[in-house]
Amino acid sequence: MSIDRQALHEEMTGWRRDLHAHPEFGFEEARTSAFVAGKLREFGLDDVAEGIGGTGVVGTLKRGSGNRSIALRADMDALRITEQGDKAYRSQNPGVMHACGHDGHTTMLLGAAKVLAEDDGFDGTVRFVFQPAEEWGRGAIAMLDDGLMQRFPFDEIIGIHNMPGLPVGCFQTRAGAFMSAEDNFEIVLTGVGGHAARPHSGNEVLVAACALVTNLQTIVSRRLDPTDIAVVSVTELITDGTRNALPGLARILGDARSFRPEVSAEIEKQMRIIAEGTALTHNVMAEMTYTREFVPLMNDTGLAEAAFAAARDVFDAASVTVRREPMTASEDFARFLEQVPGCFVFLGNGENSAPLHNPTYDFNDDGLLHGVDFHTAIVRRRLMLPF
Repeated sequence: MSIDRQALHEEMTGWRRDLHAHPEFGFEEARTSAFVAGKLREFGLDDVAEGIGGTGVVGTLKRGSGNRSIALRADMDALRITEQGDKAYRSQNPGVMHACGHDGHTTMLLGAAKVLAEDDGFDGTVRFVFQPAEEWGRGAIAMLDDGLMQRFPFDEIIGIHNMPGLPVGCFQTRAGAFMSAEDNFEIVLTGVGGHAARPHSGNEVLVAACALVTNLQTIVSRRLDPTDIAVVSVTELITDGTRNALPGLARILGDARSFRPEVSAEIEKQMRIIAEGTALTHNVMAEMTYTREFVPLMNDTGLAEAAFAAARDVFDAASVTVRREPMTASEDFARFLEQVPGCFVFLGNGENSAPLHNPTYDFNDDGLLHGVDFHTAIVRRRLMLPF
């Protein structure tokens, strides 16, 4: 059966805009999961399982007698951001929006499921993995803890993310390190607050906190090997002070990015040294909490090569490029790569696209079929029909 591409694109655009208008935060994707499961059943998949890892969905499509399997993954959750703009399909859930394009990722995978269910062209098993709660790094772990690999085994996995600034119709990936780990930290400084006119009568913490924020900047610039990629960012400074009262409590929060466990460990070590030393200098107390939220995303070399080959099957050759440097953003797709080989790729969302996590961002519907084409091409390459 031959797919009417124009009709499919129009149908997918409708799905995508419906999902965009009804965004749901991580582990709250009840409507989205029901929408996905309903479509997969409509397409005639062999099995559709709901509630995996909370609100995850896994669809299974089998053809032929091949014993190999591949998983295709899309994330479904939205962000706690208030959407700006006047699109007819803007968010109807106040304070929540699809500011990262997960509505588009879900739609591209649904389109691939529809095409593969109708046109076949492969020998083996495809798992369509629709994951909750990617944004805060808990969805992949939840699905794995719920027995994903035991209940729906697969040999390898592929994931897609849209990329603002990259033209629509362009493809990028790279072997090895692709996206970074993310660590979170909180440093609490405790002293004695008091009247703003009498700083000498207590041990206020605001000056210490400001010094600490500045001192943390030396971790990457002076305490790590310059050949290692790392980022340390302070994102919040919160105190209990007011206009005429010096604070006795300050909380400093932020995150750190790196690509090797050794670098992450060194960042934590140096941060503790700096926090304790700065606190001692200012005669206040410091307590630090450091957690590791995302692991580095490392693409398998063989599957990266296969992804490039599949992309050249469906994209203009000049539009398929190697990403030269890894990205210091993080993705919990990396958790699946701790279980099986896989590859994560970028597809262009347009040179004029607003940035990810921006209140004016929107997924570019012109890229929907490119996602379908890549998904189907990689399946047919990895699960080739016997001669």
